[in-house]
Amino acid sequence: MRLIAGVVAALSVAASPLTLPAPAAAHDAVVTQVSLSPSKTSATTPTSATLTVTASRCITVRTLGVAVRDRNGENADFPEPAHDVRICPRGLTITTGQRTFGAGAYIMFGFYESAGRFHNLSTRGLTVTPTTAQRPPAAGRRLAFSEDFNRIAWKSRWNGDRSSAYEFGDHNPKDNKLDWLTPAAVSARNGVATFTARPARRLLENGRRAWSTGLLTTEDTAEEFTARPGDYAETRVRLPQAQGAWPALWTWRDGNGEVDAFEYHPDNPHLLELTNRVLPAGTYHEDPATVNPGGWVTIGVMFGARSTDWYVNGRRVHSDGTGVGEDWSAHLILNLSVCAGEYHPAPQGTAPLTFSVDYLRVWR
Repeated sequence: MRLIAGVVAALSVAASPLTLPAPAAAHDAVVTQVSLSPSKTSATTPTSATLTVTASRCITVRTLGVAVRDRNGENADFPEPAHDVRICPRGLTITTGQRTFGAGAYIMFGFYESAGRFHNLSTRGLTVTPTTAQRPPAAGRRLAFSEDFNRIAWKSRWNGDRSSAYEFGDHNPKDNKLDWLTPAAVSARNGVATFTARPARRLLENGRRAWSTGLLTTEDTAEEFTARPGDYAETRVRLPQAQGAWPALWTWRDGNGEVDAFEYHPDNPHLLELTNRVLPAGTYHEDPATVNPGGWVTIGVMFGARSTDWYVNGRRVHSDGTGVGEDWSAHLILNLSVCAGEYHPAPQGTAPLTFSVDYLRVWR
């Protein structure tokens, strides 16, 4: 997770206006959307958009990209727009980064930024079809690790004091985190683990006030459980609502081995970040029907040697086509980090942040 800030920066979506498109011009140059594709995709397919535009005379624009709106008017824009590009009468074609969409009907349109203003181009529909029924990812496998959180088995199964993924063991300010790991920040009751982050009296090396928060890792425990190629890990979690909360299920070993089953930030309320840092690949999965602040969702990841596959509520939503290789193995980490504000908002006030987990299981 120490490198996720780079992933977020690389995949960040350009801001675009919430209003529907209107005819646009910049410096008396008329920009026209010639074509925009695709018009159809499936809910499990990573999809990019291709946009072709022309201008009545050559102009340079700061940003050129493709915006998407769901049925509720929420942003679901394609990532990686083009920056500082020149549009001329002969035309310009760009291809955005990839993302996956939930099934449904969307509106998409090209947009550009010039002189500090956004201009929208003509709209067209995007239809995302549901996937066909899939075999449950755990079917035919044996349960290798099962945690139902009737209690926290410290030392034998879980370590909450420190992680080698954190620069100082129990805190990691250079990763845009206010975390100070405290085992007491994780509790188990009635089969649910609750992570609670609160302002602490400690100061980080950068002078920021730390937040005591919880992390569970299988590293440095009696069991020393590690996931390996071919394993399928699944957890059911209740996503937090408060700004600054940063929950995740991920893996780590010996300074590497990171695969993020998910990361979540409430400022992107319907979006999960799915990332493979071993053989780099990743996507955003956005679906207002299943991903919501305060809602329960089941998230799984198949650590394939040649492709890592992610599942939401039992449905495969992304396959990266790179995998983790044949020799990979890594410890599990389940935690609630606290954002320092660089890429996502820091906590607004001092009220505790909470994140709940029903179970965590691994099949092989």
